[in-house]
Amino acid sequence: MQTYSPDKIHNVGFFGHVGCGKTTLTEALLLTGHAITRMGRVEDGSTVSDYDPDEQKRGMSINLSVAPLEWQQNKINLLDVPGYADFAGDMAAAMRVVDGAIIVIDASGGVEVGTEQAWDLAVQMGVPRMLFINKLDRDNANFFRCIEQAQEILDAAVIPLQIPIGSARDFRGIISLRRQRAWLISDRHDGSFVEGDVPPELDALMHEWRTQLIDKIAATNDNLIERYLESGEDALTREELLTGLRSGIANGSIVPVCCGSALQVAGMAQLLNDIIDCIPSAARKPIELTDPASNERVTLPVAADQPLAALVFKTLADPYGKISMFRVYTGQLQENATVYNLRSQKDERVAHVYTPCGKEQIPASVIGPGDIGLTTKLTDTTTNDVLGSHERPLLLAPIQFPAPAFTATVKPQTRADLDKLGSALARIVEEDPTLHTDRDQQTGEMLLSGLGESHLEIIAERMKRKFDTNVVIELPRIPYRERIRGKAEANYRHKKQTGGAGQFADVSLRVEPLDPDPTREDPLEFVNEIVGGVISRGFMPAIEKGVREMMMEGLLAGNPIMDVRVTVFDGKEHPVDSKEIAFKTAGAQAFKQAALKAQPTITEPIYTLDITVPDQFSGDVMSDISTRRGRVMGMLPASKGKTTITAQIPLAECQRYSTDLRAMTQARGSFSMTFSHYEDVPSHLIDALVEQYNKEREAAH
Repeated sequence: MQTYSPDKIHNVGFFGHVGCGKTTLTEALLLTGHAITRMGRVEDGSTVSDYDPDEQKRGMSINLSVAPLEWQQNKINLLDVPGYADFAGDMAAAMRVVDGAIIVIDASGGVEVGTEQAWDLAVQMGVPRMLFINKLDRDNANFFRCIEQAQEILDAAVIPLQIPIGSARDFRGIISLRRQRAWLISDRHDGSFVEGDVPPELDALMHEWRTQLIDKIAATNDNLIERYLESGEDALTREELLTGLRSGIANGSIVPVCCGSALQVAGMAQLLNDIIDCIPSAARKPIELTDPASNERVTLPVAADQPLAALVFKTLADPYGKISMFRVYTGQLQENATVYNLRSQKDERVAHVYTPCGKEQIPASVIGPGDIGLTTKLTDTTTNDVLGSHERPLLLAPIQFPAPAFTATVKPQTRADLDKLGSALARIVEEDPTLHTDRDQQTGEMLLSGLGESHLEIIAERMKRKFDTNVVIELPRIPYRERIRGKAEANYRHKKQTGGAGQFADVSLRVEPLDPDPTREDPLEFVNEIVGGVISRGFMPAIEKGVREMMMEGLLAGNPIMDVRVTVFDGKEHPVDSKEIAFKTAGAQAFKQAALKAQPTITEPIYTLDITVPDQFSGDVMSDISTRRGRVMGMLPASKGKTTITAQIPLAECQRYSTDLRAMTQARGSFSMTFSHYEDVPSHLIDALVEQYNKEREAAH
């Protein structure tokens, strides 16, 4: 594949609801552009972009993949993006590096939740948008219903460039509103078509929609609208209409709609032409960067003679190394080059560069400005890193990945898996930035957070396949804590005589609760009130150690005790038999006896959730919050037609909230959660926790 200048490169992403046909559309475009000679099928696992075994097993995209083609002396990089919500990280990465987003809609399904999510992200990131209404040959396909839904739900700027000839089994081709010509499906289904006149019965419909299209195009320019109103559409040339169309797409006042059937390879050549006509090229505007030395904004043209700035937007890890996929924004990246990683502040040797095409790596000597490439075996480079030059390092805006919404514990199945677990997790997190690992300091469990249960299940399978590490994904234990509500005293005398040197210690202490303070680092305030030397100061550390060990064991259900003041006020020692071990034991038992008299209870972590849902679901969500022992703290209007509900819910009641919220809101809801504080567990639930703890102890013994 030859090298193209940035004004001839178009990076286009296909976004949309799962199952809308993005992968088949990519395949049909590759066939039409002669990048492949035979069209693969998702069901057979033979497509260019769905090459991962996990994708072939499930029949859906899991990873973003890139497939280039050449068309009309231009290069188009097609990015096939997963539509399932658990893989929204790849959607964010793709949206960051594309020049335009084509949001695919199933003609029979209409605007679905994945459509809305892709649209919202594209609007948020200011990416020019097109719609493609796919599967017009399917039963119940309705092009005009999709247009109405898109105008109502997405934006009134939505306007067709094409309308279909027939639908479902009668779908025969498409009509171009700009050219006023009909393109009929070829029997060969290879992307070719038969051009002809518009069927007479559709002539009036074509002119109705053409008038709406030209109205929108003319409104992009004062000169055009003036001439259009005075003399009609004949006063506007084809070039002026194209210029106005491009201007409207760039500023979002026009969202053009193309249509066809990827399975029938119908409308593909027209879509490629419209990509070149409508989607801005990689040279569409100068690149904004940041000088890390001065923190000043810098604007550079997309050109090969500028300093290198390339963003790594996808990392693939395997046992033999890793593959780094990047987009060059300015400068160029050549093979056998040394680049500077601005995050690690280290040099990286780039031995080879390639053009990605699904799982294939096409060797290249250079990846120019505006283009997408990949390289292998970079030692200290991960997703979101910027590769630049020592002479003038410049930063690019990073990808904003979605925050994790579901946390599970990862347990190795065997001892051998335990030895490999740390390395496998590090590699898998490197591959997917939406994953986060942590260790629960209280329970000691290894935690893995992701975007949903399905996400982590697939990650577990990937760890087994790629790194031969078998793990079990389970809900983590709730980090309950215990505390006392009252004040109490106790005395314990430890006396042991075994024929030799004995053990003796007598400790009297008082326990009382401390006010909860999230900034307090030490759960224990230990006070020595001994007077008269009845216990030597040298034994105080042993008493404190015994108290701390008993605090970690807990009183009711094996949870650590927090926020307590322990005061040692009396005791006795023996000049010969008193030892540190004796005072440690006496301290622990005295504390236990006093704490059991001080109204011990169990506390649980409470999290604050900010839940954003469409207005029609807010009532159901608030009712659900009350069933989870939650409290609604407030409600605020969010974006158009949405409400953000702030609530506090016990962690025990919301571990699977990401899955439950999707079910309640047809996957249209989103949420974030942050730790707030600890509260007492209701008394009727404490008995169940104690009973469960006792059963686990019996089973362990």
